[in-house]
Amino acid sequence: MNTKALLTIALTAMLAMAQVATDKYLAAGLAVGLAGLGAGVGVGLAGAAAMSALVERPQERIWYLIFLALAEAIAIYGLLVSFLILFTG
Repeated sequence: MNTKALLTIALTAMLAMAQVATDKYLAAGLAVGLAGLGAGVGVGLAGAAAMSALVERPQERIWYLIFLALAEAIAIYGLLVSFLILFTG
């Protein structure tokens, strides 16, 4: 199954769990943890591909940095979701 689909399902489940006040902390922790895991996998894959592509075309290095930044943004989204879980409702 697709990693993006798994992350979407997990975040949706965490939002559903956050409806109960006692589960908010667990849901926020899972949101940050799974988003960090997804970002780590994304950066690992994109970084490996960027390094191999950098050998072939070094003049395109700015695009490789953009792809790495997009993968890192997943962790920031997880942090924002955890804040939404904790401080709303």
